[in-house]
Amino acid sequence: MATISGVRAVAGALLRAQGRGAWRTLSAASAAPQQTLRSQTEKHEGMFKVTMLPGDGVGPELMHSVKEVFKAAGVPVEFDEHHLSEVQNMASEDKLDEVVDSMKQSKVAIIGKIHTPMEYKGELASYDMRLRRKLDLFANVVHVNSLPGFKTRHNNLDLVIIREQTEGEYSSLEHESVKGVIECLKIITRDKSQRIAKFAFDYATKKGRSKVTAVHKANIMKLGDGLFLQCCEEVAELYPKIKFDTMIIDNCCMQLVQNPHQFDVLVMPNLYGNIIDNLAAGLVGGAGVVPGESYSAEYAVFEMGARHPFAQAVGRNIANPTAMLLSAANMLRHLNLEYHSNVISDAVKRVIKVGKVRTADMGGYATSIDFTQAVIAALAD
Repeated sequence: MATISGVRAVAGALLRAQGRGAWRTLSAASAAPQQTLRSQTEKHEGMFKVTMLPGDGVGPELMHSVKEVFKAAGVPVEFDEHHLSEVQNMASEDKLDEVVDSMKQSKVAIIGKIHTPMEYKGELASYDMRLRRKLDLFANVVHVNSLPGFKTRHNNLDLVIIREQTEGEYSSLEHESVKGVIECLKIITRDKSQRIAKFAFDYATKKGRSKVTAVHKANIMKLGDGLFLQCCEEVAELYPKIKFDTMIIDNCCMQLVQNPHQFDVLVMPNLYGNIIDNLAAGLVGGAGVVPGESYSAEYAVFEMGARHPFAQAVGRNIANPTAMLLSAANMLRHLNLEYHSNVISDAVKRVIKVGKVRTADMGGYATSIDFTQAVIAALAD
């Protein structure tokens, strides 16, 4: 049983480690969507090297769709594929190091969901969390955008959720203080709160957005969320052309369901971002249609916006490749492969708009292979 003093010592060490050097990388990190060392992406004979982690559940099937579409579109990308999975007994420090080494070379990755088992086996931090920490992937960006021709309860949605994903409730600091009493520490630091706030305002500026909303629970967590909110307010003063407001997390959930059009860019701590990502994805069609991406000062990782392994669909050929294909297109844009990015994203959206080939989650009867083949056929249109 861990003592309270022991845990406090661990927490203090974590805070000191988190604080060191944060400001030194602030400017570079906040510009990551445009400038994450694209020029350093390894290139062999005109080919861009990209790290690929298929992940768990339907991840390998979705990656197969990506590879098939890339092949048909003649995309100059070479995948360095690695397998990291706790549920398939393919996770170890050596494998994690191999992925990190690959990322050091490529600077860019496309990944599926690395599932985190709920069982406690002596290590609180999952391999997915450890990978994100090793790469310092502090900013998760999910662009929630209605798909033309696919009607949902709210149409013409266009909002962006920016989530700090290296601390908060996911700091992996838990202990049993006395038998039957578990304490779980939520870590909020000034450096990381300022960093994600600046990232959000820089993103809004670069993308021509007009408003940033900081989502919090400072009325209850007065110190932790209070610090996050204070940092957002301080950073907002540096961007007078961007409107800034705040909203309590529970009200934000209700407002997203009732009137999501009021939002533009939302920035929030870790757990709230995880919840809001999934809620907002449901507004435009679900986990199968929303792409996502994560950034550090050096690396860019492209993934699904709502991270679900969809394990019950494994091998049934029913998973929707849309989110992964759109994420792959975003990755190509990050690599300055604008033509290939536009060709693939336009083909995906054209297939959805026509409406003849849709997977079950979108009200259709098509298989994953049917949808992939339809996208490939649309590449030439």
